Amino acid sequence: MTFLGMPLLPSKRRSDLPGGQGNLIEAEAFPEASHQHLSNQQLRNNIGHATSTIREKRAEVVSELDDWEALRDAGEATKNEVMENLPEYLAQFEEAFTAAGGIIHWARDADEANAIVTELVEDNAPVLESGRREVIKVKSMATQEIGLNEHLETQGIDAFETDLAELIVQLGEDKPSHILVPAIHRNRDEIREIFMDKMPDAGELTNEPAVLAEAARKHLRHKFLTTKVAISGANFGIAETGTLGVVESEGNGRMCLTLPETLITVMGIEKLLPKFADLEVFMQLLPRSSTGERMNPYTSFWTGRSEGDGPQNVHLVLLDNGRTRALADEHGRTALNCIRCSACMNVCPVYERTGGHAYGSTYPGPIGAILSPLLTGVEEQGNGSLPYASSLCGACYDVCPVKINIPEILVHLRNEDVKANHSPVSSQLDAALTGASWMMGDGKRMTAAEKGLPLAHKVTGGEQINSLPGIAGAWTSSRDIPALPEKSFRQQWAEEEADRREEEGEK
Repeated sequence: MTFLGMPLLPSKRRSDLPGGQGNLIEAEAFPEASHQHLSNQQLRNNIGHATSTIREKRAEVVSELDDWEALRDAGEATKNEVMENLPEYLAQFEEAFTAAGGIIHWARDADEANAIVTELVEDNAPVLESGRREVIKVKSMATQEIGLNEHLETQGIDAFETDLAELIVQLGEDKPSHILVPAIHRNRDEIREIFMDKMPDAGELTNEPAVLAEAARKHLRHKFLTTKVAISGANFGIAETGTLGVVESEGNGRMCLTLPETLITVMGIEKLLPKFADLEVFMQLLPRSSTGERMNPYTSFWTGRSEGDGPQNVHLVLLDNGRTRALADEHGRTALNCIRCSACMNVCPVYERTGGHAYGSTYPGPIGAILSPLLTGVEEQGNGSLPYASSLCGACYDVCPVKINIPEILVHLRNEDVKANHSPVSSQLDAALTGASWMMGDGKRMTAAEKGLPLAHKVTGGEQINSLPGIAGAWTSSRDIPALPEKSFRQQWAEEEADRREEEGEK
């Protein structure tokens, strides 16, 4: 077994397909995309309302636990342990999963994963009268990452999302904008229009949530009962027992995991936990951080196959797709600790105003701003700008259930971007910062520079500065510089000291 950029298991377990980079970056870079989405007031209203509601719920249930910080520490320690010993835990998991009757497939990248899933579907799903095959899906970030639905469509396979939010996104020919709530950018009036347009049997609908949910339930029921193959993601894989787990809120996952004859799971190699007992910590951290609930409504675990009960063909695609690359980055590897709770997104002032689509990545928000560049490199299209999509306020770090220091990693990736994508603008910035460092590094030089303040004060008329030329114009394009003082702090201090001494002398 080799590691860090190399196959984790012998090549005989892999196909000979060419490598690929996956589907992490799908749109224009953040600076350009954010301007477009910032102008969408309806989107901002929808996201602002939703994230504030989730934030309040999370804060309430977290405050109930006296040991919340101890739970965070335990979660961080467990995930760090996994990352430090990932090859060993993967081997242990494979042995246990296989012994329980499951079959593991290893995928280096999106191309291999898509090819493996396609072959499994073709082997197990019948061809319908339409000439196509069908599968049902549990919500899965990993399958979005590799563009599985789009790939299956080109192979004559229709994938039906069964999660309500994912269904809304799919029917609306849209893209997810949030890890937990993919349709967070839609309000119920928009959802009603999508359902009435895309569900011929829905009839007339109101915008009441219960009515819309019932329409989706009826739309999906036939698929649950007749489709032979299901595809899922996994929140956790337990190395000790070979167990997989999915947590969800609607019961659609339970239907997909129990009714079909064949179950195919796609899971990133970082999702492992060492022992089943570790779930005690994570099943408290995850629901409180994600949906603001004390426990998850539907939690499903399965270990291989059971004769006469549930799917009889159980497959797992273990996906690398840049994860060993991220693991090799000692400054950024803790990003792989992410349990996809979305707490960082719900507190991020940047995400709240731009929404998830502006990131152009499967993983939006603060975690996406570090995870996408780590998986495929800052030099990839759009990746270099993502680490700048942050005010570095630190709110994401404060709420992360496994204590990923996102601001620290953002700064690290910004430095990597400057080195990898050195541009004329960054050269100007480097020169300006070097000059400022030289001036501020010596008290005499700083004093000499401050003597120019009276002149600068006169030139600006003592008013705030609304625009600057050149590279500095990027700063004043969205903010004003306060009026320059007529005297420096040192001058004012010296004058006040002189006045004080004079007063004391008079007394």
